[in-house]
Amino acid sequence: MVNVIGLGYIGLPTALMMAAHGVEVIGTDYNDGVVEKLNSGELTFKEDGIDELFNAAVNAGIRFTSEYQVTDTYIISVPTPYDKFSKKIDPCYVIQALKSVLEVCDKGAIVVIESTISPGTIDKYVKPIVEASGNVVGKDIHLVHAPERIIPGKMIYELVHNNRTIGADDKTIGEKIKHLYSTFCKGEIVVTSIKTAEMTKVVENTYRAVNIAFANELAKICRYDGLNVYEIIKICNMHPRVNILQPGPGVGGHCISVDPWFLVGDYPSLAKVIDESMKTNDSMPDFVLNRIYEIMQENGMTDISKVGLYGLTYKENVDDIRESPTLQLLESQKRHLANGLKVYDPYIEENIVDNQYHDLDEFINAVDMVVIMVGHDEIKNNIQLLSDKIIFDTRNICVGECYRL
Repeated sequence: MVNVIGLGYIGLPTALMMAAHGVEVIGTDYNDGVVEKLNSGELTFKEDGIDELFNAAVNAGIRFTSEYQVTDTYIISVPTPYDKFSKKIDPCYVIQALKSVLEVCDKGAIVVIESTISPGTIDKYVKPIVEASGNVVGKDIHLVHAPERIIPGKMIYELVHNNRTIGADDKTIGEKIKHLYSTFCKGEIVVTSIKTAEMTKVVENTYRAVNIAFANELAKICRYDGLNVYEIIKICNMHPRVNILQPGPGVGGHCISVDPWFLVGDYPSLAKVIDESMKTNDSMPDFVLNRIYEIMQENGMTDISKVGLYGLTYKENVDDIRESPTLQLLESQKRHLANGLKVYDPYIEENIVDNQYHDLDEFINAVDMVVIMVGHDEIKNNIQLLSDKIIFDTRNICVGECYRL
């Protein structure tokens, strides 16, 4: 039996996928509300294909509880935030979960850390806790790092088709966990050392963050010189060895906006390009806010309450608001002692910010200017509804006249 610890955006789909493919699984979460919802047949977030997967897992016998189980295999999939001052990983949730596992697990149990962690985290934080509990690492407790590689909106597909990395200092244990993941994963599964696996996951997200930062910095340069960044990128990408990404209003989610900071925190004198790239990405919500004021002035607008932000999530067609650029922009607005921007997102049903609307027509009718922060299909397919509005498109989805980054 596998006990999956943490039933969030990564842990829940992983638990469901294993259960649906014949693995006996019990999912554990400290949040009783999450457990109650799942046991009542209600999912805690939206995702393409997850309803069908949930039903298959339930039919296969998956169970959910707030109690840790006595078994031989655990998968810890809890958040790993970072300290915003030191930029180092804050492993508090991993440590808490590990201690709870050690209280109940059998001798010889395998503990798999799926959470993204900085290189050396298992050596610095996990192994000492195991040893302090009176267990011998590699004998009484086996440690593995199996970082996830999925993205909201495509979780189910990517769980099956993406390649995976298994980090284990004992190759036999690594192969055992590889076999477990191969029950559903059709991609290539590579077995390597723990620290190599830790580094590769962080580097993957850092690579993406640095490339996004280049596009964002290019957008600022082009804005300064009155050039169309999108036309320039399109022409440059005609070169066979150039592939510049698209700029945007900021970087959200729990991966690209967080993980690269681990390297900055652990290697401050070396990770200079990464540090500047992350600062560039973090500056984009402020850049967008300044552009809003510029566009307002250009159009003789003085009332910020007549400006609406379309989109609260960090990416299109999901309900994930972690590190959302829109939330960052609203926080920046508050720091400037201003308030009043209206907000709407079709995927966010609960009120989480001031001046939030839940009907698209009401939102559009309440504003004179719409800032497209997220390119949900809803707005892509109904862009004509904004025909009489001032449009500031940060996602480059408009085909007609509008303001852009």
